[in-house]
Amino acid sequence: MVDHAPELWAHPGLVAAMASEDWGAVFRLYRGLTGVSQTRLGERVGLVQPDVSAIERGRRRVTSREVRQRIIEGLGVPAQLPYHQGAVARLSLPAVAPDPDLLDRVAGVVEDGRPVDAATLDWLERLLAEHRRAEDVIGSRPLAGVMRRQLDTVVALHGQARGELATRVVRLASEHAQFLGWMAQDQDASAAALAWYDRSHEWALEAGDPNMAASTLNMKAHMAWSKGRAERCVGLAEASRWSAPGATLGVRGMAAQMAGRGHALAGRDDDARRVLDEAQELIARAAARPEDEPPWLYFYDETWFTLQRGMALMHLRAWPQAIEHLTAGLAALPGDYRRDSTWYRACLARSLAGAGELDAALAVALDIVPDAAEVGRPHSWNELHSTAAVLLRHAPRAGRHLVEVLRDED
Repeated sequence: MVDHAPELWAHPGLVAAMASEDWGAVFRLYRGLTGVSQTRLGERVGLVQPDVSAIERGRRRVTSREVRQRIIEGLGVPAQLPYHQGAVARLSLPAVAPDPDLLDRVAGVVEDGRPVDAATLDWLERLLAEHRRAEDVIGSRPLAGVMRRQLDTVVALHGQARGELATRVVRLASEHAQFLGWMAQDQDASAAALAWYDRSHEWALEAGDPNMAASTLNMKAHMAWSKGRAERCVGLAEASRWSAPGATLGVRGMAAQMAGRGHALAGRDDDARRVLDEAQELIARAAARPEDEPPWLYFYDETWFTLQRGMALMHLRAWPQAIEHLTAGLAALPGDYRRDSTWYRACLARSLAGAGELDAALAVALDIVPDAAEVGRPHSWNELHSTAAVLLRHAPRAGRHLVEVLRDED
């Protein structure tokens, strides 16, 4: 992307980071979008490279008005971008900026208590979709506060909505709560994540949305899996499968693959492969009719499932098959899935180490350390430490090198 192009400052993640004055996220995302180095960015904003690095890592705060202004001017932030505090900035409107008439209508609904209309809800749904995609790139931390304020706005609309519009508000609130649950889970805040998932599930039932009701159970199953609780993972995934018969093929496929991952975590090879085969069949059928799937399931396709199966095979210690699936999935994964790419490459490093391909494991691990430190904590980070443990046993020098690199990033 060309530096300072208008499209650069239409990116929802960059806008959200500016709105919250998260300068570390601004620097990271700006560099990711433009390809400039820390040194080059520092030249533009009047900072030396170590200061840029410290800001990106959260080790230095930007408190000076002069430095803020240098950043704004050096990065070419448009004058009309509302990075100051205000009602529009809190909603991150520029992420999907409405035309003037719609902007006036949204502002009237939010600030003046005017009746809710369909156009306002359409726009809020689109805004949520943009932030979901931004989170794929920059991770959850820069967006959590923005999304919490957006949910507050959506909930406040309920008293102004009637009939079908009121149901849409509840459904939209459920989708926001699910996303907040995922971001809390991504930051290893388990209690908060479970609370958000429970709230999302309740609202989904109220709105008559079987897809979201099932998905909240799927996400809780994923959380159980991430904590090593195989039986709870399977139980929640199976509850998702039987409790929402009206869910789409893709949502049902996600439930099946979660159950398969739980069986794999428990070491039940036959059960894992059987249920994963069921999931693959459902997902292939869903891929033939993507228009039937909820828009927030945009990431879930056959590529994503290939990676999920590779991860399950890693748990079964079927190293060559895990490497095959992870390699194939990563080759097909779009480049803007930065966090997911980091996670699956961490799994690939672990699988290569398990297969005894120690040099390849070290190379993959070292390559992803910067991204894992930035957007992959705690999950990718933990997998890299597991890889280091294997290397320490079988290639001590390589293992010590990886441990030192990881320690430098802590």
